[in-house]
Amino acid sequence: MAAGARLQTAKAEGETASIILEVSGLDAAGRAALEAKVREAAQAAGAAEVRVGMTAERVNRRIIAVGSGKGGVGKSTLSANLAVAMARLGRKVGLVDADIYGPSQPRLLATEGRKPEAEGQKLHPVQSPWGVPMLSMGHLVQPGQAIAWRGPMAGNALGQLIDAHWGDAEILVVDLPPGTGDVQLTMLQKHKPAGAVIVSTPQDLALMDAARAIRLFEQGQVPLVGMVENMAGYVCPHCGGTSDPFGTGGAETAAKAMGLPFLGRVPLNLAIRQKSDAGEPPAAGEGPEADIFAGIARGVLAWLDAQQG
Repeated sequence: MAAGARLQTAKAEGETASIILEVSGLDAAGRAALEAKVREAAQAAGAAEVRVGMTAERVNRRIIAVGSGKGGVGKSTLSANLAVAMARLGRKVGLVDADIYGPSQPRLLATEGRKPEAEGQKLHPVQSPWGVPMLSMGHLVQPGQAIAWRGPMAGNALGQLIDAHWGDAEILVVDLPPGTGDVQLTMLQKHKPAGAVIVSTPQDLALMDAARAIRLFEQGQVPLVGMVENMAGYVCPHCGGTSDPFGTGGAETAAKAMGLPFLGRVPLNLAIRQKSDAGEPPAAGEGPEADIFAGIARGVLAWLDAQQG
């Protein structure tokens, strides 16, 4: 956007020019470059002193928490691909890796080894190659470093990630750790998600734990967007046959029993695992895997739009 389009007000009193710029969506470097350009233009017009003020439109940012009652159900993979799929559908989306003790999003979105910049007391998200800015404890500690923090420290870390300079991101997808502990309680009490997506495998044991996560969100008065069934059937890449090592349809049945929308199922697919390990989210590409995540993203966005409407 040109400097003129950012100009809100400008007035001159003697040799002093006072200029107000609208800087929504610009990072620190962009704001500095814009200010320098405006100062140069004002001085060229004869101003001896240039005073520049900046304002930004307040973004109505909504949080979608992705949770599960237990680990190992593919919640982080779903979170990463949900964020990428929503971005491909034209939404401004950021991703927070709230799994303080076991961050995996830097690997999933190919930002390992990157460090966020800080401005004042706030962080600037790391830009992923897939159009989704993100923050994770994995960006703040050495690779492989164990994080042994008590609950209050973990809660403070979550606040630092969420209260960052997210610019014009209208949606934050928050990948919660498994279980129903301190980080989840901090999220519910301090950051109040607009809604929660529950991820489970079809097996009864995972569904029991998912039900606990659902009750936690209900107690925190966080609306439930719906449930996703992950690892729902394995298609053999050699013979094309399908098997169901974790059962089939359990999450959909549970969603119906609890009166929740069923957002879709993601198969136990070798391509999804390989691309995820390589930092290439399937949702960023084309084909059946991308279509699965796009369908889930459309369901979440339709729910968000209905709430806002």
